[in-house]
Amino acid sequence: MSSLPSQRIVIVGGVAAGASAATRARRIDPHAEITILEKGPAVSFANCGLPYHLGGEIADRNKLLVATPELFWNRFRIRVRTHEEVIAIDRESKSLMVRDRSDPSTTLTQVGYDKLILAMGAEPVLPPFAQQPSSNVFQLWTLPDMDGILDWIKRSKPRRALVVGAGFVGLEVVEQLHGIGIEVDLVERSATILNRLDPIFANMACNALRQESIFPINAQSVLEFIKEGDRVTAAVLSNGQTIPTDLVILGVGVRPRTKLAQQAGLAIGDAGGVVVNEFMQTSDPSIYAAGDLIEYTHQITQMKTLNPLAGPANRAGRIAGEHAASGKSQPMGGVLGTSIVRIFETTVGMTGLNEKYLDQHKMPYRTAIVQATNHASYFPGATNMQLKVLYEAPSGRILGAQGVGGEGVDKRIDVLATAMTLGGTVYDLARIDLAYAPPYGSAKDPIHMIAFTAINDLQGHPRLLPPSADLEGYQVVDVRTAKERSELPLPGAVAIPIDEMPEGFSKLDPKLPTVVVCHSGKRAHIGACRLQASGFTQVFNLTGGMSVRSQIPST
Repeated sequence: MSSLPSQRIVIVGGVAAGASAATRARRIDPHAEITILEKGPAVSFANCGLPYHLGGEIADRNKLLVATPELFWNRFRIRVRTHEEVIAIDRESKSLMVRDRSDPSTTLTQVGYDKLILAMGAEPVLPPFAQQPSSNVFQLWTLPDMDGILDWIKRSKPRRALVVGAGFVGLEVVEQLHGIGIEVDLVERSATILNRLDPIFANMACNALRQESIFPINAQSVLEFIKEGDRVTAAVLSNGQTIPTDLVILGVGVRPRTKLAQQAGLAIGDAGGVVVNEFMQTSDPSIYAAGDLIEYTHQITQMKTLNPLAGPANRAGRIAGEHAASGKSQPMGGVLGTSIVRIFETTVGMTGLNEKYLDQHKMPYRTAIVQATNHASYFPGATNMQLKVLYEAPSGRILGAQGVGGEGVDKRIDVLATAMTLGGTVYDLARIDLAYAPPYGSAKDPIHMIAFTAINDLQGHPRLLPPSADLEGYQVVDVRTAKERSELPLPGAVAIPIDEMPEGFSKLDPKLPTVVVCHSGKRAHIGACRLQASGFTQVFNLTGGMSVRSQIPST
């Protein structure tokens, strides 16, 4: 009795989603004929590690090669064809037209499929001012991009570089170039670096650059390059400023590679990505898509969104591979955009929604901010962090979170992302049983402290005001020490150091709305509770205190 023919699963693209899809499909179906078509020279490489090889932090280039074609074949019997570009999909015949990029003179070949998985990812945006090729202008997206930058640095020994775009890649490149002795200018067209951060936290993150004498030029765009021959020597900004440079690296964002899908008639969503269902099937059930070219469902809003991050791409690829191989899998679920970046000695993390999105979509929210240490403050090496949570009232459902500081920011952002994925509230955060020993955390972890602070706000013990609140019309009580007040003045406030309460209450009018302020919000909470107990009915705590309010960016 003859066996049924093996199904043919073809994956277009490798790296995160494609490689995950292929290996998962193999584990599910040991008999399938699985082929990866990759137009580049490497099928699976650590895209996120590229900036760190520029500065030598990852010294060995081979460490960036996650898996080779030989490994795919020897271990998984997955055939990898590099330098093979798919130029068309014929859905009716279930076949692909493929061009050999290593030899353009060869004729096109046809590759048939039973199930097709598109994993071409995203491509970096090339802005208008950089449309003409220049020998010293680069993007950093692939291994050849990285090799080109390193070759230029080796040959030309640039003294000064211009990085355009202050997103994750741009900031990582700034850090690495600075580390090898190149003076770096950073230009960002948004008002702040990392524009997914709320402005105050973005300014905190920016301090990490300023400490290294790097002063980002925000709210400015590059209008044009000044060139000598094929080499850029300077950039002209929208404010008229001219910045000389020996090297330019562009990091102005990415867009999904949807051209192939569009030409095949697959549905493209309003966010600009390929439309997929919860199992990564496109509008053609035989064709799947995964990774940076698709639209994900946002965990909080349930709206479709682009989310060009490696973690979700790997998970989406795994689901696509399993469903293509077996017809079933767990659903993808939502994404939160959880992300993190190191800026020299500072860690910056975020997840979920920010104030800008919530304001634009008229979604009511509350905010709480705490300053805490990554582990017990009395144990050597404790570092500070600022942690912010945005949440609904009165439910306490967590909508977003941000953190800036030293060690331990990643842990807290991951805990918050986990809680949000499970639909958690700040009340749930307060109940989480976290590991504690002095080298690792505190008995009251920053997660617990931010939860307690938010719960106090929701229950009116007391309510919180955001750090950027207009204090006009409030009776402002400053409970800091005289030294603290001199370092960060708060004009118009009534000074009553916390240890002089309640004796100093005679200076206050209990009928006025009153906000209590200290350095971080901890002493202000004590002072506000005392005022409430003394008959003051409209009492607020300025969340984050003056240490956060002082970070409001100047306009």
